Order: sequence, then structure tokens, then C-alpha cells
Amino acid sequence: MAQYSENQLPSVASLNETEAQQELARLAALLLEANRQYHSEDAPSLSDAEYDTLKRRNAEIEARFPHLKRSDSPSLQVGSAPSDGFGKVTHAVRMLSLANAFADEDVNEFDDFIRKYLNVGADAWLAYTAEPKIDGLSLSLRYENGRLVQAATRGDGEVGENVTDNARTIADIPQTLYGAPAVLEVRGEVYMSHADFAALNAQQTAKGGKTFANPRNAAAGSLRQLDAEVTKARPLRFFAYAWGAVSEPLAETQFDAIARLNALGFQTNALTHLCQTPAELLAHYRSIEQQRSTLGYDIDGVVYKLNDLALQARLGFRATTPRWAIAHKFPAELAWTTLEAIDIQVGRTGALSPVARLTPVTVGGVVVSNATLHNEDYIAGRDSKGNTIRGGEDIRIGDWVQVYRAGDVIPKIASVDLARRPEKAVPFRFPETCPECGSPAIREQGDSTRRCTGGLICPAQGIERLKHFVSRGAFDIEGLGARQIELFFNDLDLAVKTPADIFTLAERDAAHPLKKLKNRDGFGATSTTKLFAAIDARRTITLDRLIFALGIRHVGEVAATTLSRHFGTWEAFEEAITAALPTSAQWEELLSIDGVGAVMAESLVSTFQNDAERAAIDALVAQLREITPVAWQAATDSPVSGKIVVFTGTLEKMTRAEAKARAEALGAKVAGSVSAKTDLLVAGPGAGSKAKKASELGVEVIDEDAWLAMIGDA
Repeated sequence: MAQYSENQLPSVASLNETEAQQELARLAALLLEANRQYHSEDAPSLSDAEYDTLKRRNAEIEARFPHLKRSDSPSLQVGSAPSDGFGKVTHAVRMLSLANAFADEDVNEFDDFIRKYLNVGADAWLAYTAEPKIDGLSLSLRYENGRLVQAATRGDGEVGENVTDNARTIADIPQTLYGAPAVLEVRGEVYMSHADFAALNAQQTAKGGKTFANPRNAAAGSLRQLDAEVTKARPLRFFAYAWGAVSEPLAETQFDAIARLNALGFQTNALTHLCQTPAELLAHYRSIEQQRSTLGYDIDGVVYKLNDLALQARLGFRATTPRWAIAHKFPAELAWTTLEAIDIQVGRTGALSPVARLTPVTVGGVVVSNATLHNEDYIAGRDSKGNTIRGGEDIRIGDWVQVYRAGDVIPKIASVDLARRPEKAVPFRFPETCPECGSPAIREQGDSTRRCTGGLICPAQGIERLKHFVSRGAFDIEGLGARQIELFFNDLDLAVKTPADIFTLAERDAAHPLKKLKNRDGFGATSTTKLFAAIDARRTITLDRLIFALGIRHVGEVAATTLSRHFGTWEAFEEAITAALPTSAQWEELLSIDGVGAVMAESLVSTFQNDAERAAIDALVAQLREITPVAWQAATDSPVSGKIVVFTGTLEKMTRAEAKARAEALGAKVAGSVSAKTDLLVAGPGAGSKAKKASELGVEVIDEDAWLAMIGDA
């Protein structure tokens, strides 16, 4: 197996928009290839830990820059496309992957999330199953009237490979079931024991054949043989742990359903336990972890699932993972090294991000030399609420620090060895001025981040804003990327300091007969012509892209789309934000938009009130040919289509999240507060000021039962 190494990568916290976009593209390519090697060729070049590292980094970048999420994002992918060597099978129920947990806090957050989503208190009784996560190849077995009729690999989650003949050779897979539902898809993992793996490799070596790197590769390669006789000669085993399509429920709970599968003749894992609290889940996790080396087969974590199947159905699924399950992976390696320096990087919004420069050290098979330090509180040994972390130990240059990789390419600092702290080491003093422009760097109340106040005069902010302006979710001008922005930003003749300067580039180039862009290194007549044409084409832009491109703090791609759908035109948006002073009707309207809070509203208003910012925006808009509405078609076949709905009080039959999702699916717009434009207020017990205001404005008010009857869910 090839060794994968990620050296000198910047921390996620330090990435600017363009760097994040480039990193997401790099990770998408790496993970696509890794999935192909793992699922289609059974010959991965990355270890599981290295793969998790890349996928976790991708997820963290997407969480920080949600507007940069790619259509081919690894977070949207399950497995890999099936091989051409097998027939294709479309799964009746998609075979999804699992979200990952890497720390105890993640498990507690998993429980908290479920309780909040289901609207049950911390004291409500919820049970979970906990079972070993087998490191093998996923397989779905379809039985009709008790007979095995089809076996398929996961593939890409929707379409897998038909390996029915091969599956029939595995002793752990029953050919006939008695007492099973008429249709039953049993899902589980094909694996190979350590003893069988060693024996197989010994046989392969004796006859001069191919040996396998690990039991998982051996199991996957054996199941996916085009000749079933080869599969039959391999010692494959199968654990059942789930199901897909089923004509009637197996049971009411996850635990009982697994017991039912066992009673039908399937091997199920004896270490599957029923737990009632996160503490019990973690205790069982540690018990399995201690037994890991003695199990005789490979596992890489423990899977937790909500036990009640009715509640599982309520929770439903994300794009590629169920909300009711999570895989708690075993911890990555720890390592000690020296903290050589702390660098401060300035981002597009002026955020000062500290990055630790480490003496290179190998952690979990990857050489790393950088670590995220988050912010000045983290360095001082405090969290964002002022509570101590690491026992209150601060971090100093020269310290001997313990770093860890819990799925991160760039590690975090776990602790400091005070006994090895150099005598001359002093507490790190976080800068109060911007290292790029010298402007004051202030920290607003309630904000964990210190920010440069230089705005447009700060070169770091200026260049990062322009990179954001031309990024994929914004103007996305072909031929004008991060590298070109850096060149033009510092160019004496064709300086691009503001977005409007981009649209005057061709005109200014024509005014320099002796220093034409086409004659410069990296450009030519053809590329220059294409660049100017691409810029001109973007004089027509959709409203959501324009709002997002402005780079206003707290306004990401989703918020920009929400604002553009609400206001419809640039003129309406610009007029409302300009007039949206506190206590004004426009301010009230802004806050009524679901997803727009006071923080975002204040950021929007302050940007438009800033003379320099407003001048730059007006200059940009003057260069545009047309700002078009967002192409969006709401559902029109429901009684609430097009209506503005507000929910208030306590909903007893569904959570607020479920109610909002249901309303939007029916074409309604969900607002966060009541205004004269509100069509309907759904009020549960405890409704207060919103119900009173609705009454004053003459807005129709109904209870939850009436709402359910209206939408046909009663």
C-alpha cells in the first residue's frame, strides 16, 4: 500500500475562499480515485485512517465555506460506480454510508441532536444499539418468498454489482429462509478472519499467486471474482446488521430486528448491546476497543443506532447518511513535537487566524508540520466561553506539545508538557494590530475572533475579497482565478483593487498601447480575448450570485439565495437594506425572513452604510448590464403554496425543523417573525408576542391540528 503524506498544508481555519475552493477540488479528485481503488479495484492506496483524514478535512472546509460545496463533493458520494465486469443492480432502498464521530463529545452531540430534532427532553428515555463496525465489503441480499434471488455490492449506493453466484458460495449466507417476510433485503458485511487471511496468503505464496495487503482487500477481491469457483475457494464470512426493502416490519426496534435476523439463520455480532445513555455507549465502545486485538477480525470503530424504528423513520436521512446512526471511529495516533512558531494569517473578513508551525512529525502515517490554533483564547487555555481547556495551560513558542489527528490532515494540539517548557518561553501576545496593514485589530463582544478594521485598505482583505468575488459561487469568471487576481492586484498599469476594476480591464488595457496584456508572460492574444469576453459575459448576473459575491460577512451562498428569493430584484434589495435602520419597517421585514437574524441584518446594513463599501458596490452595479432574478419555482399544488407561514409556541406532533421542512416542501415560505406580509401563523401552546402581533395585524392564526389538516397530514 502506498504511503500517503500531506506536508505543509495550511489549516482549515487559515484558508481563504480561493484556497478552500482549490483544496476542495484537490480533495474531490483524491477521494474519487480512492473510492474507485477501494470499491472497484479492491486495491486501496490509502489506509482507512488516511481516507478518513481526507474526508474529514473536506467536511470541515465545507462547513466553513458551505457556498463552495461542489456538485461532485465527496460528502455527497457513497462508494463508487460499479465495475463493468458485473451486471448492474439498482437498490430498492439506497445503501448509505454513516456519519463519523471521533471524540466523546461527538457522541454526546449525536444524542443531543436526536433529542432536539425529536423535541424530547434530556430526561426522556431513548435507547441505542452499539455494535462493532466491521471492516469488510458491504453486501445486500434479496430474498423473495424465502429464497435468495439476488446479491449486490454497495456500488455507489444506488446501483451495485450483481454478485449473486459468488454470494451463494459463502457458508454464512442462507440460501433459504423460513418464516421471513415475503420480500426481505438483508444487509451486512463480507469479511475474512485473521486466521483465514493468513492461511490464504500462505497458499497464494506457495503457488506463486498474488498475496493480499489486509483481510478487507482479500474479502473484497474474493467476492468480486468473475469466476464464482474462485470465490468458493476463499474463506469468506458474513455478518448481518441491517435491512433494505422489506414487505413487512421485522420488529419495532433495531435490537429486536437484529435478533430476528439471527433467528432466521444469519450470523449477527454477539457484541451488539443495547444502551440507554451516551455514557453507556462510550463504556461499550471502550470495552470493544480493549477486545479489538482478540476478536479475530478487523473492526475500525463502533456503530450507534437509535433503537426505536418509528423514531428512526421520523429522523430520516441526510444526502448520504441517516440522522439516527453514527460510526464512532477508533482514535488516531498521538505524537509529540516542538512548536517552532505561531503565524497570524488574515482572511477575507479580516479575521486573524493563528497557525502553529511544528517541527515535522509523523502522526498516524502522515507527516505534518502545521496545526490549527483557532484563536487567542485557545492559545491562552480558554474556550470561547472563558472556561479552561487543557487544564488552563497556555501554548507558547518553544513548547513540547502533543498533537493528534482525529480525522484531520492538520492536527490539533492536545496538551503541553510543562516539564519540558524552555525557561525563556513567554506567553504568546496576540497582535492587536493587523500584521498586513497595521490597522487596529479589535475583538467585538461575543466574538471569539479578532479582526482587522482596515477593510479595503488592508491588502490581505482586498485581495481575498477579489478572489471571493470571482469564485465558483459568485461571478465565476473563466480565466480569472486566484493567480490572475494576485497578478492584477499588484499591477502598476492594470491594477484591480475593486470588483468594478475587473469590468474596466479591457478598456484600460486598450489605453496602454505599449504594455498590452496579450504581450505579457502567461497571456497571449487568444487567452486575453477569451478573458475579456468572459468578463463581459458576466455583466449579466443573477441576483443571488451578486449578493454572495459582495463578500458581506455572515452572508453565505444559502443566505444570498434566501435574500434574492425574498426581494426578487436588486432594486428592491438595495432599497430595503439602505433603509433598514432599527425600528424601521424595512428592518422588521429583514428580520422576518427565515434564516436572517440580527447579526446578519446588522452586517448587511453596516456594509451599505459604509461610504467606501457603498461606493465600491455602486461602482460595480454601474458596470453590470442586467441583474436577473433567481430561477426558482415553488410548488403550486398545495393549499399553502406561496404563503408566508410563521410557527410559534410548542409544537406537540412534530418538531419545528420537521414543520419547516414540510411547509417548504409544499411551496410555502417560512418566516421567523410576524409582519404585515405574513399569511398564516401556526401557534402551539406557549405562543406569546407573535400571536398577539398576528392578531393586531389581522393575520390568520391556527393551531397545530388545523395546520396538519390543512396540509393533509392529520
